[in-house]
Amino acid sequence: MNQREKTKNSGFAISEYPDVKQVMRQLNTLISLPIRSIKKDAMAQYLKYYDEKCKKSKVMIDEAKRYIPGGVQHNLAFNYPFPLVFTKAEGAYLHDLDGNKYTDFLQGGGPTVLGSNPKVIRDKVIKLLNTTGPVTGLFHEYELRLAEKIAQLMPGVEMFRMLGSGTEADMAAIRVARLATGKKYVLKMGGAYHGWSDQLAYGIRIPGTKHLEAHGVPRNCFKYTQEFYPNDLNSLESKLRRNKFRGGTAAVLIEPIGPESGTRPLDRDFNRGVRELCDKYGAVLVFDEVVTAFRMGTSGAQGYFGVIPDLTVFGKVVAGGYPSAGGLGGKKEFMKFLAAGLEAGQKKALVGGTMSANPLSSAAGYFTICEMEKTHAAEKAGRAGDRITKGLQGLIKKYNLPFVAFNQGSVCHLETVGTMLFDINWNKPWQIPAKLEEIKARKKVMEEMGAAYMAEGIVTLAGSRIYTSAADTDAIIDTALKGFDRIFRNIEGV
Repeated sequence: MNQREKTKNSGFAISEYPDVKQVMRQLNTLISLPIRSIKKDAMAQYLKYYDEKCKKSKVMIDEAKRYIPGGVQHNLAFNYPFPLVFTKAEGAYLHDLDGNKYTDFLQGGGPTVLGSNPKVIRDKVIKLLNTTGPVTGLFHEYELRLAEKIAQLMPGVEMFRMLGSGTEADMAAIRVARLATGKKYVLKMGGAYHGWSDQLAYGIRIPGTKHLEAHGVPRNCFKYTQEFYPNDLNSLESKLRRNKFRGGTAAVLIEPIGPESGTRPLDRDFNRGVRELCDKYGAVLVFDEVVTAFRMGTSGAQGYFGVIPDLTVFGKVVAGGYPSAGGLGGKKEFMKFLAAGLEAGQKKALVGGTMSANPLSSAAGYFTICEMEKTHAAEKAGRAGDRITKGLQGLIKKYNLPFVAFNQGSVCHLETVGTMLFDINWNKPWQIPAKLEEIKARKKVMEEMGAAYMAEGIVTLAGSRIYTSAADTDAIIDTALKGFDRIFRNIEGV
């Protein structure tokens, strides 16, 4: 199957691409206005929910803080006023230690497009565990089956190597790009998240932050890392042109729907412009499809936009929600630098990972992608995303709020404070401290919004992102919208 056939045969979650200019106008208006938070008496009632209904979670988290920094192991698990302990995940729902039930719009941070813990996958994983076990350290058939399936579906992938996480895959992409090109610099889109490695902890979350969010990372680690502004091809080309005389640009990394999973959406043709500039300056184009691969459609964002990257970073869905969810795919001319073993005659990128491509994760990923393809899960999840976004837009209009709701298929955004929509302008450094304080204040209100959602039985990502799944029926979406309605009517000024 050639690349054109791969793209042609793939269904997508996006029914209509958002009007980016309109969305950005709305977002810029949001951050220009005073913060609209939940009324104090209403917030007090929501916090009362945690005191009265989540007592067992509180006790366990207090105990966990004695042994785990902050009480939780993952950033997504922290919620205000305290994290809840979840004991069951199934389809569209989560259940906590106290017996409370929630609609799950976190979906593990995005990997479970079929819905959480689907039985059809679980049964096959259990069968494998009863035979091979989770890891052998040696080759297993499902490593081949998974790589074969990904190469079959993703237009820019001829070969695939599984790794432990998206962070590792981004690190590997940079090493491959530098080996392939002999160049030094790495350009990333400002505000985008490509894992937490030293060199990529630059310009994360908010464009222009440079090193400000990279605590614990020496500044010289960023010697060859630069950022360019989203939707600004001139910003990218100016850096590519400058680097041409300073060691060259090895790779350009982008999230193809925009930084932070499209929180700041990209123009429809932006990826094509980036592709052309990479070709012009001899840089390797890397699509970070940790979120979009298979969630956007079986051929990913690259299939949807019709733009073929040189390398593709995978995570989340690639292991079906099981551990060791990461990998790098791409054209053979680049992937040859990831050959394992003692084969001589060629420099190879230094990568590793004892638990990478273990039988459990490889099988789970393979069966999950096959099931998603068979059931058109991405399209179903996308329809759910359209429904909840349209419903949220109706509620925003109903209560005359400055909030913004938009979606790229099943990746949905509900911006109530716009924490990540600011820019840091280093040409006016005297403004930076005040802007950082404004961002901090808005983040606090965003945490309160997230707490209110949870108290209404709605689990989101950080109070601003919603991942829908194929398990979300119209009835489930409509019930969640009633919860959002109750919250919105308690916003100051309503």
